[in-house]
Amino acid sequence: MKGIFRIILFVVCITCNVSTAQDSQKAKAMLDDVSGRIKSYSNITIDFKYQVNNPGKNINQESKGNVVLQGDKYVLNFMGVTRIFDGKKVYNIVPQDEEITISAYDDKKDDMTPGKMLTFFNSGYKYAMDILQPIKGRKIQYIKLTPTDAKSDVKNVLLGIDSQTKHIYTLIQTDDNGTKTTITINSFKTNQPLSKNHFTFTESKYSNYYINRLD
Repeated sequence: MKGIFRIILFVVCITCNVSTAQDSQKAKAMLDDVSGRIKSYSNITIDFKYQVNNPGKNINQESKGNVVLQGDKYVLNFMGVTRIFDGKKVYNIVPQDEEITISAYDDKKDDMTPGKMLTFFNSGYKYAMDILQPIKGRKIQYIKLTPTDAKSDVKNVLLGIDSQTKHIYTLIQTDDNGTKTTITINSFKTNQPLSKNHFTFTESKYSNYYINRLD
């Protein structure tokens, strides 16, 4: 009798492992599709909502922003600050203080640029399919990402993907300290007509600003 029980348990374990592997492969295939779509566009324009919540620390913040991306270049407007990256330098423009900070791009320090936010999941995570949820007439497939680095402060990330367009709809990051960060994409436009100077910082427009050159 014990022998039969062990055989049944062994078969169940194998079945679970195979199912988990297939689930992970399915999630990875969908993420690869998302990455492929993103790389195929000449530029991307996004309007988004940003929320941070942690009841234990009495944190509850919400803000809106927008970003235009073309390759590695971008123009980001968020929390009253405009940030321009022209491929070499980063320009932080703060109208409230009439101040501009200019610095050279550092891949180690600027590890989560707007462009990387759309492809960060390509490495460093384990993947698993999560719920399929109807939202505003769309079917949003969630994929759960768990960091492979045991020292990571991130507990997990839920990435919501529009099943039809294969565009990212929402990102929900939960940290070990209980902080939950949610980015919801309200508008996702591609291949828009942009001026050739769209990602160029024009210093003459800010004659009254104090410019802090770090490099």
